[in-house]
Amino acid sequence: MLTDKFPRAILAHTPTPIEHLKNLSRELGGPEIWVKRDDNTGLAFGGNKARQLEYYMGEAVEQGADTILITSAVQSNYLRSAVAAARKYAMDVEVQLEERVPDRPEEYYRSGNPYLMRLMGAKLHSYPVGEDEEGADNAMFERAEELKKEGKNAYVVPLAGTHTPLGAFGYVDCAEELLGQIKEQTIDIDLVVTASGSGTTHTGLVAGLRALGSQVPVYGICVRRDKNAQFDRVFDKSKLVAEMIGWDGEIVADDIKLTDATLAPGYGQLNPAVKEAINLAAKSEGLLVDPVYTGKALAGLIQLIRTGEVADKKRILFIHTGGTPALFGYPELVE
Repeated sequence: MLTDKFPRAILAHTPTPIEHLKNLSRELGGPEIWVKRDDNTGLAFGGNKARQLEYYMGEAVEQGADTILITSAVQSNYLRSAVAAARKYAMDVEVQLEERVPDRPEEYYRSGNPYLMRLMGAKLHSYPVGEDEEGADNAMFERAEELKKEGKNAYVVPLAGTHTPLGAFGYVDCAEELLGQIKEQTIDIDLVVTASGSGTTHTGLVAGLRALGSQVPVYGICVRRDKNAQFDRVFDKSKLVAEMIGWDGEIVADDIKLTDATLAPGYGQLNPAVKEAINLAAKSEGLLVDPVYTGKALAGLIQLIRTGEVADKKRILFIHTGGTPALFGYPELVE
């Protein structure tokens, strides 16, 4: 594997299956839609974070850490997965909840991911600002220093784009995995579509596919920031990851494809296209996608099909990055 030189803690159940969404494909009347079921990675409801955390946890174990610290939104899949990973490796864990989504009902704060984190015994902190990645990370690094004075060795899983994106290695691995699967199943995939938030999954797929000789385009659906801001983040990270895994080729601007057509009004907030995508997936395939990442990404894919932007693509692979517990924080989806 391209990532063999980096420390890794095994967390994810892989390989995850690739399935044909026949009913959804027929409903949309466009290309064949296939799905990579990374919602089935295990680790407390699964999701893409299980792959990403393997490399942060690998470094944490190598450094002899006894506590994991991480910050993200209230209904963050990353926080829930990090708590599970810490428990699997017998570590203490503290999470910081950022207020990113306004005007949510009580269920948003009590059910879904926050409920699961409490069930697993995580210590919860609050951070009142929703769009201050560096500040939120710094609060965790400050907490690590406090714990050091208490004799603890804390490891911070950072989220800001300025930190080394170790989690992207999980999706370099996934790129290698899916290329093997589509070869074995003789599926010619013309396009890969994924949610693009922190950019970690998007980055790993781009760098991994190019390093492995595949020119299949990867389309990122923006779920947190607009496509101009997201472009710089993903482009820079992709080049860094390619360099770190030792690929001597070049990531070019055309490798980074993005749309923010289904982003408004913002992170974790519903719109008609996202509601439609969530209901369509559930009722046509029994496939559960969440309002924050996968529902918004599927809405973006549907929009690309309906506008004809991907009319030349015969088979599209949708990366289901998980997030199912977040559904319970949005009771208005079922009226």
